[in-house]
Amino acid sequence: MNEYGKIIIKLDELIKKSNISKNKLSHKAEMQRTQINHYCKNEITRLDIDVLARICSVLNCTIADLLEFVPPQKDTEQ
Repeated sequence: MNEYGKIIIKLDELIKKSNISKNKLSHKAEMQRTQINHYCKNEITRLDIDVLARICSVLNCTIADLLEFVPPQKDTEQ
């Protein structure tokens, strides 16, 4: 983790909770299956707000359901 923290994409978790297949999400959100896999594996370095909006719309979730900010861990030893 870097000094600023990181963003975790929780798409894989949401897909399982929504009981939707990646193929169906791919079709409804107008995304390629490989792109969905990259989001599920947190292999995205730049988020596309249009893609995020489509995912939220199809899965009927909020951006807070999809993304999580993990703050950097502070060193307790000084």
